[in-house]
Amino acid sequence: MLPWGGISCCLSAAALYVLGRSSGRDADALKSVTRVNHLKDLAILLDAASKVLPLVVTVSGRVGSDTPIKCEYSGLRGVIVEETAEQHFLKHNDAGSWVQDSALMLCMSKEVPWYLDDGSGRVYVVGARGATGMELTIGSELFEESGRSLVRGTLDYLQGLKHYTQMLGVKRTERVLPTGTPLTVVGEAIKDDVGTVRVQRPHKGPFYVTPKTIDQLIANLGKWARWYKYASFGFSVFGVYLIAKHTLRLILERRRRWELHKRFSKLALLLVDPDVKDESGSDMSAKRDGLMPDLCVICLEQEYNAVFVPEGSAVEVKQSCWHQGSEQIAGFSSGAS
Repeated sequence: MLPWGGISCCLSAAALYVLGRSSGRDADALKSVTRVNHLKDLAILLDAASKVLPLVVTVSGRVGSDTPIKCEYSGLRGVIVEETAEQHFLKHNDAGSWVQDSALMLCMSKEVPWYLDDGSGRVYVVGARGATGMELTIGSELFEESGRSLVRGTLDYLQGLKHYTQMLGVKRTERVLPTGTPLTVVGEAIKDDVGTVRVQRPHKGPFYVTPKTIDQLIANLGKWARWYKYASFGFSVFGVYLIAKHTLRLILERRRRWELHKRFSKLALLLVDPDVKDESGSDMSAKRDGLMPDLCVICLEQEYNAVFVPEGSAVEVKQSCWHQGSEQIAGFSSGAS
């Protein structure tokens, strides 16, 4: 039987080690990006940069847009707005009791062109929704009771639960990236045909949109890399311990069975032919006491306190070991007879 506990620990250690290496590489990559302290300098850096290699930079500023979106429920103005609507209802389960459940009815997202502004210049950000660290603020959460829900009948029909549900209402949630939010963006800086500077996801490299500073990002990734490596080492040690323990127990068990088989074989020969001689030519009957010490023939550790006599063959065992070795004793007895 394989030591699945030890193998699982070793596999977990390998996965944590890979995560630690990945976090460490991300931290090193962030350390190597070009820091732009003033957004007005980014256009100059692009003009002087190589046209072959991408320019990965980190910029900071406040979110702004020429055409912001006004949220319907919260009244906030943002550049990215996500609206979700969940129908909450009670339904019968298999036991016949009512349980609360929900179903997603609506998931809508809006985004307008937006930029970062630090007072010295603007840099447009493209594809921020797929960036690492991108989080939207909950603008509002509103629960509409079922009497005011216009989609109640439609949901009943689609769910096929017309006669088995009791509608409670609709929960509407708005998540928004408000204008004026301070952000740090790490990505590839480019200049389009009309000269507008943009930051987007690089073909290969980090892409972050986060409220944390670049130094906080590096410190956080370094901390997680260390924790992953420490956890990996701990799982490795424990996994190796479990595997070694299982292997040692297996070796001792096989050695014990070999010694037991050897003793049974010698004893069987002695019982069949009392005059049999050993390899050196001496009489084995004289060594019978040596072959049969006061130990249980099953555990080989404790003195026997019972005798098993099947068809005239006597075997000394300890009563607590009887169920463990009954099959071995039965096999021995049939062979000896």
